[in-house]
Amino acid sequence: MNRIQAVLLFAVYALFCSHSRAHPLQAEPINHAFVYTFDQFNIPEDPDEHLVNGGLLLLAELNCIACHAAPVSWADRLKAKPGPDLSAVGSRLDADTLWLMVRSPQTRKKGTQMPGMFAGEEGDDEKVEALVEYLETLKGKAPEVPAGDAERGRLLYHKVGCVACHEPAKDARPVKAPADAEIEKPGNASVPISLADAYDFTALSFFLKNPRVFRPAGRMPDMRLSGQEASDIAAYLHVGRVAEKAVARAALKIPKQGAAKGREVFEKMNCVACHQTGLQSGRVRQAGLAGLDASKGCMANKQPSGTPRFDLSDLEKRALRLALAEIRKPAPQLTAQQEVDWQMSRLNCYACHDRDGKGGPEEPRAQYFGVNDSTAESIGQLGHLPPNLDKAGRKLTQGWFEKILWGHGGGVRPYMDTRMPDFGQAQTEMLVRAFNDADKLDPPVQIDVSGLEKHHRAELGRKLLGATGLACVSCHGLKDRKSLGPPVIRLTHAVERLQPAYFKELLLNPQATQPGTVMPPMFAGRKTADKDIESIWTYLREVEGQPLPEGLASAADFEIKPDKSPVIFRSFIEGAGTHAIGVGFPGGLNAAFDAKQSRWAILWKGRFLDAMSNWQDRAMPPIKPLGTEVKELPAAAGGRVFGGYKVGKDGVPTFLYQQDGKQVEDTLRPAKDGFERVVKVDGKETKEAVSW
Repeated sequence: MNRIQAVLLFAVYALFCSHSRAHPLQAEPINHAFVYTFDQFNIPEDPDEHLVNGGLLLLAELNCIACHAAPVSWADRLKAKPGPDLSAVGSRLDADTLWLMVRSPQTRKKGTQMPGMFAGEEGDDEKVEALVEYLETLKGKAPEVPAGDAERGRLLYHKVGCVACHEPAKDARPVKAPADAEIEKPGNASVPISLADAYDFTALSFFLKNPRVFRPAGRMPDMRLSGQEASDIAAYLHVGRVAEKAVARAALKIPKQGAAKGREVFEKMNCVACHQTGLQSGRVRQAGLAGLDASKGCMANKQPSGTPRFDLSDLEKRALRLALAEIRKPAPQLTAQQEVDWQMSRLNCYACHDRDGKGGPEEPRAQYFGVNDSTAESIGQLGHLPPNLDKAGRKLTQGWFEKILWGHGGGVRPYMDTRMPDFGQAQTEMLVRAFNDADKLDPPVQIDVSGLEKHHRAELGRKLLGATGLACVSCHGLKDRKSLGPPVIRLTHAVERLQPAYFKELLLNPQATQPGTVMPPMFAGRKTADKDIESIWTYLREVEGQPLPEGLASAADFEIKPDKSPVIFRSFIEGAGTHAIGVGFPGGLNAAFDAKQSRWAILWKGRFLDAMSNWQDRAMPPIKPLGTEVKELPAAAGGRVFGGYKVGKDGVPTFLYQQDGKQVEDTLRPAKDGFERVVKVDGKETKEAVSW
């Protein structure tokens, strides 16, 4: 068989496989380099002034800057994303798959953003073979993964959020779809996953659990799967798997080229511009982006061998030509909102979230977003769809943003099946600042959360939240208690999660602040609204040391137990006066600060406080320490003026007061034989041991 016959056979075989392969997702092939948000938000009828932004997105997502330097003013915006890490690719893909992918990426994986580098010219077959032999040598240790269950995987794939980007399978129906209803197919094309059947099971399971190990750009995010869940989805994606063989490669019978030659080809063809292998030298820079001829190179009708071939659509070519003309001008300064939109477009956040009327899952995909608590259906789309991000920047604290975007413990909607993916800190860190700047309210809502005002009392806030107050517990749970009705977000971490001004903005006008919410305007026209909201905030700030509101509380809840972190409790405590602030530490050491006299008043060991009488008795008799060995401390010397307290990252409070005109910071921490007291007077620090 000659070379031409072999190439024709390869093309026919590839075409056959693309239509007949038994893949459970059965996505329609995409015949161009696919960038989800470009296809979603751009159509041929768009005017140039709109489409140029799509072209800029293509320049960034197709990694043009990896080979072509952008003008300095555009470099940051068009920053290249790293391609897949190939340092262990020989352990993930077999030689035939590598050959097919290198020889013609768009044939092996329709819609891939990887360009083809070979046009079938003399010597190309040998180069492809050499590259394959080199890539085969790049090995890694095989991980241990659990066995998978395909049926569990099918359910997981369709509920945790995979279908926001990838094709729903024809054998899976949304839970609430009537049995005789025809399931609507997504109108937007789906991100191709046809390489899933090329990975062996172990490699696929590990990839699904740790996608950024192989794809550091984060475009395939970490879906926070357990090892078992990853194996289950891998088993599902391998249902009907038929390993594709490179028939044309066998027919060509190309002599061995050697891994050394393959490495040389890898470097000379500038594969190093996108891919890490752990072995390569520096990349080769081509002509700058601003100097490119839009009728040649990647966008030429006929491309020479060695020129990246993306199989661009006509719309993509038009958009890229507009973008190349645009970057010859100085880059405009983006507003914070434009920065948010740009990064959300690059990461495809719009697949799940809408912001300013843009994005959110289309209905054929949204129908797969479900709940695990049927009562959540009563709150409509807020129960099963990811939240709108319109005011996210003034809503969430920086710490909570970090938990949501790349940390742990940021989820507050346990009734929702869909998971918030992790794109990696490098990809999302800038969003924290950009969201905050974009969503500032001018002038901001005023709220006093100092805790110093007389109405700043947790008990008032607790009563307002309770069943006979404003009945917030009808929808909101707290700590380990579910709400009395629909499972709306629990309030346990409200203070840690929400910015105080947004909290007040939401309570004063829920519908304007969060359109679509079922939260009633309880504070509209309420004369005491400001004070009541601040009291609720005070309660939520001290919730770990407070009993639950009426409707959620039981008699066993009134003992305050500082199990994991210090508990701060303001009340009338025997031995510390009417302005006492109790501090209970894990391990059984406790203290109370007298805010009226600005001094540490008593210490004791063992159990902390039982607040039942304090909360249940209108007379509010003083609470007695529950522990033993109560020690009274000396009275304060000199005139003191209390200035509140601040809480450190470890949860330990530092009390602030002025003494004889000097600023004092006073802290107690558990030590080996009691407490260590740290006192700063105008910044000068002294330490002393305090024991029984």
